[in-house]
Amino acid sequence: MQLGMVGLGRMGANIVRRLLRGGHEAVVFDRSPAPGEALAKEGAVVATSLRELVEKLKAPRAVWVMLPSGPVTETAVQELAGLLSAGDCVIDGGNSNWKDDVRRAKALGARGLAYVDVGTSGGVWGLERGYCMMVGGDEATVRRLDPILSCLAPGEGTIPKTPKREGHDPRVERGYMHAGPSGAGHFVKMIHNGIEYGMMQAFAEGFDILRNAASEALPAQHRFKIDVADVAEVWRRGSVVSSWLLDLAAAGLAEDPDLASYSGYVEDSGEGRWTLEAAIDESVPVDVLAAALFVRFRSRQDHTFAEKVLSAMRKGFGGHVEPKAPVRA
Repeated sequence: MQLGMVGLGRMGANIVRRLLRGGHEAVVFDRSPAPGEALAKEGAVVATSLRELVEKLKAPRAVWVMLPSGPVTETAVQELAGLLSAGDCVIDGGNSNWKDDVRRAKALGARGLAYVDVGTSGGVWGLERGYCMMVGGDEATVRRLDPILSCLAPGEGTIPKTPKREGHDPRVERGYMHAGPSGAGHFVKMIHNGIEYGMMQAFAEGFDILRNAASEALPAQHRFKIDVADVAEVWRRGSVVSSWLLDLAAAGLAEDPDLASYSGYVEDSGEGRWTLEAAIDESVPVDVLAAALFVRFRSRQDHTFAEKVLSAMRKGFGGHVEPKAPVRA
């Protein structure tokens, strides 16, 4: 297939690379010329504007927007809506709020355009590992995009099949799912990220307890000098808490057991807040997820080793670099 890609940041550029390696065609645009020039050497066609990108695509067109959520994505979607033709499709693969997807799908549908939201997980490792995707949109459009989605997904790999899944959508076992109508993809991804906050917080707090097991505040006979990096490594191998997040924590601790290069100032990307809003709307208690979000707020005032572990994991999966903490009065 042929795909237009708007936004060539860490994930957008690697999505294009994975598609090119899979035999697909890509027309790309970014406000900065450098990433487009790099992708041109790998086979992508570069456009210098959204209008030119649309002109270089063959109908029915599919344009993937991979930009920060909020006004930047909104502006790009609206501009594309004015350039595309009936039967074309706009895909938002960023981290937009699912309510924005519902609104956009209705507005674009009135123009004969399809709108698909793709909650995309995989971070900077997606080029090699593939991307887990949660897709919202009408069935016919999602089916039309299957060649693109299948190429981006991790595939079945060596993960054992879950028993008694007969009759379920086989695409799920390849790493992507049609979650429902527009908005459903980002809704599922939002909950995924809320859960991720909780899992990361649990690891962070546990490692903080281990690191402080030798505290002088404890009786001498109750002190343990535990190699936290070794604990992370041994847990990776057969324990019930083994996971990719643990892999990333182990890598960060192996490189620097004290995580001295991190301040512990932890940002949140929005999905954690939206997850709590959904929980409130549905009257669902989410004690762990709420606490994990509030810890991130506290981290911007007071840092512990636990927050440094969070920062190390965020850098590991998404390339997130700690911002400089604002000066407080």
